[in-house]
Amino acid sequence: MIPNTVISVHNLVKRFGNFIANDHLNFEVYEGEIFGFLGTNGAGKTTAIRILSGLSEPTSGEVLVAGFNARKQPEKIKKSIGYMCQKFSLYEDLTVRENIMLYGGIYGMRKKEIRARTNSLLAKLHFEEYGDRLISSLPLGLRQKLAFSVAVLHEPRIVFLDEPTGGVDPITRRQFWEMIYETAAGGITVFVTTHYMDEAEYCDRISIMSEGRIVALDTPAGLKKQYHADSVEEVFIKIARPGKN
Repeated sequence: MIPNTVISVHNLVKRFGNFIANDHLNFEVYEGEIFGFLGTNGAGKTTAIRILSGLSEPTSGEVLVAGFNARKQPEKIKKSIGYMCQKFSLYEDLTVRENIMLYGGIYGMRKKEIRARTNSLLAKLHFEEYGDRLISSLPLGLRQKLAFSVAVLHEPRIVFLDEPTGGVDPITRRQFWEMIYETAAGGITVFVTTHYMDEAEYCDRISIMSEGRIVALDTPAGLKKQYHADSVEEVFIKIARPGKN
């Protein structure tokens, strides 16, 4: 069976003056896939994600996200995706329940539906006792789990996770990835960036960027075979620092 394509990128170029942040990127991402988007700092990952999220316009090339054109239909893309990043996802001066209600409204959900999903979400996460607590009072691990759940509250076709597990302990990271697996199994595509190479091993496929270009794209097993490596981390080092191997 041919998988449904939810992200299609052909010859994506993004320029800032004379600087080329994204240099003719080409890739596809499929429905229900966990797609790892890796690269060194400054490789162009964040720029590409902003375009895929409808926040920035490509200089040239064709970018389709959930069937919508990134240049012509960015607002429709925003309504079809969820987004979570390490630095900012939830409002710390609001309670857990207030954050869920707020984002439900931003996503265009009806009040009745928001209330029902809020109660369901709190029960699923075993967060009933935290419902009326400020986000700032919660441990980072709990905040990250909640932020991810809020990002998929409206059941988007794609959720973008930008360094979602930064700073949390290994046990919480593993629990977070169990949530990612469950989400992908439900048909939502997960597009994730991470600096933890052990997490990259959990992805269905991985792309690795360097100096604005995608220089490798395959399954973790395929990349390790291609680069004669024992781990994705070893592959990444060979690509990121080719002259030192």
